[in-house]
Amino acid sequence: MSPRRRLLVGVLALVVVAVVVVAVLVSVFGARGMSGGGGPVAQDRPGTVLLVPGYGGSRSGLLQLSGRIQSTGRQTQVLRLDGDGTGDLNRQVEVLDAAVDAALAGGAPSVDVVGYSAGGVVTGLWAARDDGAAKARRVVTLGSPLHGTTLATLGSTFAPDACPQACRQLAPGSSLLTELDADRVGAEVPWLSLWTTDDETVTPPDSARLDGATNVELQQLCTGARVSHSALPTDEAVTGLVLRALSPAPITAAPTDCGTLRAAGRA
Repeated sequence: MSPRRRLLVGVLALVVVAVVVVAVLVSVFGARGMSGGGGPVAQDRPGTVLLVPGYGGSRSGLLQLSGRIQSTGRQTQVLRLDGDGTGDLNRQVEVLDAAVDAALAGGAPSVDVVGYSAGGVVTGLWAARDDGAAKARRVVTLGSPLHGTTLATLGSTFAPDACPQACRQLAPGSSLLTELDADRVGAEVPWLSLWTTDDETVTPPDSARLDGATNVELQQLCTGARVSHSALPTDEAVTGLVLRALSPAPITAAPTDCGTLRAAGRA
């Protein structure tokens, strides 16, 4: 066989091997894709609910919400952020990742994550960086500045000494928020993003809107409701929405009326 013919046979053999490898990968991974992430978590196997506090690290409102979630039979954990919750958000992502790994190692089939305010930014960064689609069944964010808040811009510009690292990272256009926007995490995990038009901390309030997520403005469901940023974790209608989003029902199901939501939230 001539050298040229041997080369041609060799190339054809490599092509055949490549086709076989691709076929095997497709048969193994199927609908999960070939990214190695394992695809969406089974929606009928809810696990531990992790709640991530916002800027400053206060846990009081989330502890009340956590208790209501526990009353439905779910196991919950309200995270304690590193330091006072005003430091590097990258460090808070590591705190969340460690909590997720601990829950899964402890036997939870998956996790649901509820991120309040800046905790939603932390949750989004975690989902993007740490294969959240293979670990999180659902994500809920409450009043989260997913595209930043103009208050952080004002603080970093006119009162830099009063605007620590997390504050600067929450300014629109920051490197972390640019990363979060580019990763399109809302399309990877069933996600409910909820906000209130009365928010004077996250400005504009619809900075919470996330491509790919189920986006809900509270006042569209509860006309005339007056709910501030700090009241989101304890408002009865918000709690009702959170419970519905964490249930086995599809997260994109049409919302029920405000009275029903409030009744569910206070039960």
